[in-house]
Amino acid sequence: MKIWENYQLDHINRLEPRAHFLTFPTKEKAALNENKYTHAFKNLNGIWKFLLLDAPEYSPSNFYAPDFNTEEMFDIKVPGNWQVQGYGKMHYSDLWYNFPINPPYVPTENPTGIYKRQFTVDESFKDKKVILRFCGVDSAFHVWVNGQEVGYSKGARNEAEFDITDLVQEDAANDLTVRVYQWSDGTYLEDQDMWWLSGIFRDVELLGVPYAGINDFTVVADLDDEYKNGLLDLSFKLREPKGQHVKVELTDPSGKQVVSQGVANGQNSLHLEIPDVARWTAETPKLYQLLISVYEAEKLIEVIPQKVGFRNIRLAGEVFLVNGVAIKLKGVNRHDYNPRNGRVVSKAEIEKDIILMKQFNINAVRTSHYPASYYLYDLCDEYGMYVIDETDLECHGFELTGKYDWISNDPEWETAYVSRMIRMIERDKNHPSILFWSLGNESAFGCNFVKMTEIAKEMDASRLVHYEGDFEAEAADVYSTMYTWLEHPTKKPLMETVIAESKKPHILCEYGHAMGNGPGNLKEYQDLFYAHDKLQGGFIWEWFDHGIESYTEEGEKYYRYGGDFGDDPSNKDFCIDGLLMPDRTPSPSLYEYKKVIEPILTTAIDLHEGEIKLLSRYDFQNLQIFDLYYSIVEDETIIEDGTLPLPPIPARESAKLKLPYHLDFAPKPGASYFLNLSYQLRDTTSYAPKGYELASANYELPLNMAGIKVDPRGKLQVKESETNVTILGSNFSLTFDTVRGTLKQLIRDGQTIIERGPKFTMWRAPISNDMEIIDEMKKEHFLHLEHEIVNSFEWKERDQSVQIVVKTINSTTNSAWHYKCTYTYTICGSGDILFNLEGAPSGKIDTAPNMLPRLGVSMHVNKDLDQVKYLGRGPRENYADSKEAGYLGVYSSTVGDMFTNYVVPQANGNRMDTRWAAFTDDRGQGLFASTTGSFNFSTSYYEERDLDAAKHTCDLTDRDYVVVNIDYKQNALGSYSCGQWQLEKYRTTFEEFKLSFRLSAFNTKEANAISLSHEKIELPH
Repeated sequence: MKIWENYQLDHINRLEPRAHFLTFPTKEKAALNENKYTHAFKNLNGIWKFLLLDAPEYSPSNFYAPDFNTEEMFDIKVPGNWQVQGYGKMHYSDLWYNFPINPPYVPTENPTGIYKRQFTVDESFKDKKVILRFCGVDSAFHVWVNGQEVGYSKGARNEAEFDITDLVQEDAANDLTVRVYQWSDGTYLEDQDMWWLSGIFRDVELLGVPYAGINDFTVVADLDDEYKNGLLDLSFKLREPKGQHVKVELTDPSGKQVVSQGVANGQNSLHLEIPDVARWTAETPKLYQLLISVYEAEKLIEVIPQKVGFRNIRLAGEVFLVNGVAIKLKGVNRHDYNPRNGRVVSKAEIEKDIILMKQFNINAVRTSHYPASYYLYDLCDEYGMYVIDETDLECHGFELTGKYDWISNDPEWETAYVSRMIRMIERDKNHPSILFWSLGNESAFGCNFVKMTEIAKEMDASRLVHYEGDFEAEAADVYSTMYTWLEHPTKKPLMETVIAESKKPHILCEYGHAMGNGPGNLKEYQDLFYAHDKLQGGFIWEWFDHGIESYTEEGEKYYRYGGDFGDDPSNKDFCIDGLLMPDRTPSPSLYEYKKVIEPILTTAIDLHEGEIKLLSRYDFQNLQIFDLYYSIVEDETIIEDGTLPLPPIPARESAKLKLPYHLDFAPKPGASYFLNLSYQLRDTTSYAPKGYELASANYELPLNMAGIKVDPRGKLQVKESETNVTILGSNFSLTFDTVRGTLKQLIRDGQTIIERGPKFTMWRAPISNDMEIIDEMKKEHFLHLEHEIVNSFEWKERDQSVQIVVKTINSTTNSAWHYKCTYTYTICGSGDILFNLEGAPSGKIDTAPNMLPRLGVSMHVNKDLDQVKYLGRGPRENYADSKEAGYLGVYSSTVGDMFTNYVVPQANGNRMDTRWAAFTDDRGQGLFASTTGSFNFSTSYYEERDLDAAKHTCDLTDRDYVVVNIDYKQNALGSYSCGQWQLEKYRTTFEEFKLSFRLSAFNTKEANAISLSHEKIELPH
């Protein structure tokens, strides 16, 4: 058996796993807490020599020798994945192994990377134990130093340390060789949903540590049963016990020393009780500074700094408690990922992630599906983030064999399973942010998971165990599910089943698949979490789009995904499923999530009197950290505003508040009035500046006065030809095609405003969350192939207006169901067009689809009219099941900015509850659309078929006109790429509809859009 296929061999000469910590020669240097100031440290990142082979057996003779000729080798960056540096093949899959399933055997053609570099050590390493640390190597590897084999390790996302003290030469160059195998028996445990990327992708470090120092230590910082006093348990292991004296000092978050105590000689543990401790939570991340000093006689040997957070985690019936509270997890699943560097991420990048999460009200991270880079845990401790720390274990490909538990329930694989969990716990055990040890992901269940649970409990009784694959929660402390639906005629379990039947706390470890435009239904899930104590929250899938940064020949940036590299099989764009786009732009869904999980729920009591009710959604923090900024807005103008401090409303409690505004003024005819509330940080925090908004609310005020009556009459002239009818006014003309029944153009003052008038459509380009129903839409119902058959075209003159009525049949290719539609245009002498479209289901109604993408019209408008202003929900796109972050107001934008540039082009940009929209050019010429109720609208430079056909953003070419969509209804988003489809109440169905609006060509030199919105047109009877 090849060594890289020996599943019962966990390693050769790898040191025992231990906590990741730094050790310093003095307290002063320990306070700096940087690698540079430790006893001895050398970072081995940088440019290495590299050779990629088709299999390990093709390795050159004596390649590990110091004098091996490296002239034929290439340069490669470490840390780095070799595929993103131009070596080997890029491949993305969510599910499949890329070779026959025959554990533990892997392909003969096993891409193998040989890495070589030289290093020197200075005097600081003298008389020290020298440890070579690899923080992450995918998938398995051998190490040689100065031609001598050091050892072998696997477990890609776990640290591996080797003692190379006896091999390092202090006064000469040292040769380091690493041979990395893409495939190993470990690969069967590493089938996570991500790019298959290989190589040395995390830091390589050389440590010099004192022989008489501490090799490992464990800190458990708990609370007593009243959650008042701190219980500190410290245990440690000396490398060479020989009567050293250990001293422990503890400083509270304010810098005051609360403990200074030695450990009795011969003892390796200490228990302390600290009265009235500041408690650590994600909302109040209070950290103490622990210093562990080791003395030999009177000589200081080392100082180890460690941040400590006192908190208690326990099960209590159907809930788990943190410091006595059944908290709510408002989380995300997060990979280590960078669009240029693959799985190589810096501490600075992770810190940006954590800061952004905090700014968007996220309080929890699941390290899907492996331990993250060690930096993440320090940052979660510091900024305040609950963590589910997940073992590097996923066997998803076995699901398709019919024997999902093939190796999970095979005792011979126990070592492979248990080792990964032990290594994770040992590295990360001292971080207060970690609430759960997760056994892995999507690997069925079996005896090896039972053993992992037992050992996790033996190693750490202070935390809970999580594993979604434990479907009955036999071993895990919580009942965890994925993408559990809210409604379905047959699917089980539904969320209502969980509520009724679960006897353990419940977590949705994955839900809300943030793929492209979506997900929907986040509010419905969050409302359930708040309504039931046992539902303790969930984690959106996922944080980041995993696009690969690429450029066209012209230098245009775009992002590639699965299948773009000839990788087969591939799950294509299933890796483009994050709340952040690859360039770190927050998607509209991240703003929606921020709103849904915001810390303050506002309820209006009496808006006229300024009375509101606030409910704190915090679990621990009171609301005194906020100032409330309020503003009264008339259309787009603030007419009154103010700021007041919030009282100290305790967590989870509510209070009434009276805003000191006055509405005792006469409203302007036709104007709209809004109350906007912004809850802003009173002081600067670690993650956001003073004045940063974490919660908000928006209300329309009860101030209404009828608009200004406008007489739309004027002289009109009608010219009729064989296939056209043209209506002429004083400064405008409209031309209709009598064959197709369409408005061909609208001209005002010699400038074309509309290049094609409203045309009924049921189609929108599929969104990523439609992926499961695209075939049904296109191949069964042919919804993308629309037909309009004109039954009649009639016109007649009325009192200084012309009415045109067009009757049509609208359907799709090969469909026996259809709409009977009636278009009615009333062209006023003023130039205003009163448009009405009514549709009635007809034909073989029972053969119609149960869901339609949209019901609305599409128009072509002059491309110069690229300035947009509207009153509706904004400022970002919103849909029926994703509109909580869309506030009513007047917004200004451009056609380009109204477009959401998803990695995979798709329908986007919808604005709901729109009352009017205006499109103008730089000279003030424009088009105004309004309605007495509301409509949905969107605009872009692309037709739906352009978005449908494009695979990447670089495939899109602007049309020479602006597309404007005005809809009676647009379908919801759902999360059906992985999860709940569109809820019934949000669906667009084959239903009767009526869509009415006014179209007016105008010029801002005469009246602006706001003024037009105040008009009330009355036709003479």
